[in-house]
Amino acid sequence: MRLVVVGCAGSFAGPDGPASSYAVQAEDGSGHTWTTVLDLGNGSLGALQRVVDPFEVDAVALSHLHPDHVADLCGLYVYRKYHPGRGVVRDPGLGPLAVWGPPGTEARIAEAYGSHDDEDLRSVFAFRTWAPERQVRVGPFVVEVVPVRHPVEAYAIRVTGPSSERPGEQATLVYSGDTDACAGLVEAARGADLFLCEAAFQEGRDLVDGIHLTGYRAGRAAHAAGARRLVLTHLPAWNDPQVALAEATAAYAGPVELAAPGATYTL
Repeated sequence: MRLVVVGCAGSFAGPDGPASSYAVQAEDGSGHTWTTVLDLGNGSLGALQRVVDPFEVDAVALSHLHPDHVADLCGLYVYRKYHPGRGVVRDPGLGPLAVWGPPGTEARIAEAYGSHDDEDLRSVFAFRTWAPERQVRVGPFVVEVVPVRHPVEAYAIRVTGPSSERPGEQATLVYSGDTDACAGLVEAARGADLFLCEAAFQEGRDLVDGIHLTGYRAGRAAHAAGARRLVLTHLPAWNDPQVALAEATAAYAGPVELAAPGATYTL
């Protein structure tokens, strides 16, 4: 099981890469590679094509509906609809791609794209609504969500799949989505092999409550959850990432890294 960082810029695409998007991949018993994409923020579809053929994506899992996490679903719709060789227009038998998200996901994407034809959108995407008590299976992955603290309905996403480092065992990746400190975040990250956690704010500078974590608060959550590894993400271009790193290491004794576009982590 591996995580590929497609985009990790916070709140908007940065000069060095797109907004939030992460590909989680693993092989099943037959050797087939399965890909679940966590979020698809603005600018990320271009970078995603360096990781996986968009027709080979098996599911998209959305943490919440802010544009820096969902905007490029509009581009993915165009790609899967109108591709001259493989799109729905050319191949009506192509099944719709599962898109999991909060309530209202279909309406949000339809509004963003400007679609007034629900059936047209559904020819490309099969929209599914998260239920925190329900597990979702995507090939070798089990996906679960836990509500977290953000101005809109938002979830941390927990993905369990076959470990690449411990053959025959399972590994767990937890993605915070966007959140401030809350019990749900610690619950989601409990015992994670890799905790991919946002750190958009800085201690003492950003005093707005209930929106984002700082590096320090991300580190505290990782410590409380007993996560084995912390990767900081969703860092806005105006931030010095070394500040987030220093804050996190002050609160968490385990290994801490900064996410970077194209970085790959094995679990």
